[in-house]
Amino acid sequence: MWTLLGIAVVVAGFALRLNPLVVIALAAAVTGVAGGIDPVHVLEAFGKAFNDNRYISAVFLVLPVIGLLERYGLQERARILIGRLRGATAGRLLFIYLFIRQLCAALGLPIGGHAQIVRPLLAPMAEAAAEKEAGTLADDERMRIRALAAATDNVGAFFGEDIFIAVASILLIKGFLETNRIVVQPLQVSVWAIPTALLAFAIHGARLLLLDRRLKSGKP
Repeated sequence: MWTLLGIAVVVAGFALRLNPLVVIALAAAVTGVAGGIDPVHVLEAFGKAFNDNRYISAVFLVLPVIGLLERYGLQERARILIGRLRGATAGRLLFIYLFIRQLCAALGLPIGGHAQIVRPLLAPMAEAAAEKEAGTLADDERMRIRALAAATDNVGAFFGEDIFIAVASILLIKGFLETNRIVVQPLQVSVWAIPTALLAFAIHGARLLLLDRRLKSGKP
């Protein structure tokens, strides 16, 4: 009956509105110890379960590291670096990132992301490049550059990943079409995603290059 203490921990934890993940972990630990299992073995069971069911992306494990890097000057160093590069402009920087992001997504390489790249590196570097070219930026122009940095990551990832045959979106498209009696192979969907990806690259790339012209002219 002592093993039922885990249920009491769950009830008490939810009643106190504690973090559900902490409550469940604590309840599992209490149940194991109450059942006569050594605490070390309980910890081993947690580790084995996590290792066997890695549904959490490694990206989320890296986020605390990124937070510490930001706290100790990652954005400032990124601004200094881009300020020293000759010929670096906000539009060119974002254009190059768009190319790399889309190419890596098409190859199935998990490079990029808002939390990992855009916020700590890409957006500050684009702002620094714009300031080097146009001087002090107004708040609306600064927000526009940040939005373009985020949009660049989205466009590159969204239209690039559909070319990669093993991505979940390809299987989703295949399943949807088959429910409507349209039989296609994943390779067909992947090949026909290439023209769309090229058009997306051309359209958004043109927007990025026009950003430099707008900054030079001083128009909002």
